[in-house]
Amino acid sequence: MRVLVAPDKFAGTLSAPQAAQAIIEGWARTAPADVLTAIPLADGGPGFVDALHAALGGQLRAVTVPGPSGSAVPVALLHVEGTAYVESAQACGLHLLDPPDPWDATTAGVGVAVAAAIDAGAHTVVVGLGGSGTNDGGAGLLGALGATSDVALDAGPRGLRGVTSVLLGPALDRVEGVRLVAATDVEVPLLGMFGATKTFGPQKGLSDPEVIEVDGLLDAFVVAACGPTPAERRAADAKGAGAAGGLGFALLLLGAEVVPGVSLVADAVGLAEACRENDLVITGEGTYDHTSRSGKVVHGVATVAAATARPCIALAGRVTVGAREMRAMGVESAYAAVDLVGEEQSLARPYEALAALAERVARTWSPGDSA
Repeated sequence: MRVLVAPDKFAGTLSAPQAAQAIIEGWARTAPADVLTAIPLADGGPGFVDALHAALGGQLRAVTVPGPSGSAVPVALLHVEGTAYVESAQACGLHLLDPPDPWDATTAGVGVAVAAAIDAGAHTVVVGLGGSGTNDGGAGLLGALGATSDVALDAGPRGLRGVTSVLLGPALDRVEGVRLVAATDVEVPLLGMFGATKTFGPQKGLSDPEVIEVDGLLDAFVVAACGPTPAERRAADAKGAGAAGGLGFALLLLGAEVVPGVSLVADAVGLAEACRENDLVITGEGTYDHTSRSGKVVHGVATVAAATARPCIALAGRVTVGAREMRAMGVESAYAAVDLVGEEQSLARPYEALAALAERVARTWSPGDSA
């Protein structure tokens, strides 16, 4: 039996390559005759540049940018034949903030990284969006690229209080002639009940009352940057505008094309062909929940597997979706490490827990020595 192992990262515990290796190690204990192939994946979030570098080659170049709290952090730019890939999480990721600081964290470093890519000669800049600790609507990125305002654009949503004017002209001049692509990990809009702040603000540290307040500040920012009418505000309502706390919105204002990050990575690594060459596809992520449908790796892999008529299963740290919703996403079955070893063990020893889960699941899905 041939098995393709194509997981995302398990956020906060395992990188995608580590997760793939754990699954392979555990599966092989039960089914040593199976042929297992690893293709670690990413959406637009952490691991985006690594996955593309492994697939496309190219040159990695390190630049130093302001992190989400203003301290300098390194960012790796991947250059491949005139295209530069930027991973926003390296400049403003939640992992760079301890504790989280959703009120003051800025995306300015992402703008500095984009500018560095342009200065290095890139005619296309692809920005991977996901895993951010920021919720500033991309104001920091716009400011770093030259936009001006009557408030500070590099001071998080707190700095947007009282905003009435945002001049995008200098930022548009900075990216003139450059194709921008926003590779998003989610399809949420910027504002409202299903927007960036409501959906992801709590995991970045916002309380329920703060979610309402920050969403109001971003709404005022949209009016200042775009105008008050529905037609003028269209960019804020677009799919992916809420990615990375609103970085998608800022890139849309600069003329960016929005694409699902997982689709971009899947095409680069040849996922469809790999699915066709295998009998079973395994994917996974830290928490498999309702957000997994919106631009995430698990849904992306399941979609490709379905198109190639291959069954797809998911291994996760935690599973919170029911069987009906799971199958609607194209996943045959999903299994959680916490159900096997408990939450404490799953968090304390995530590699061992995932390997043990794969060992157990292989008893169901593999013919074992009879393969």
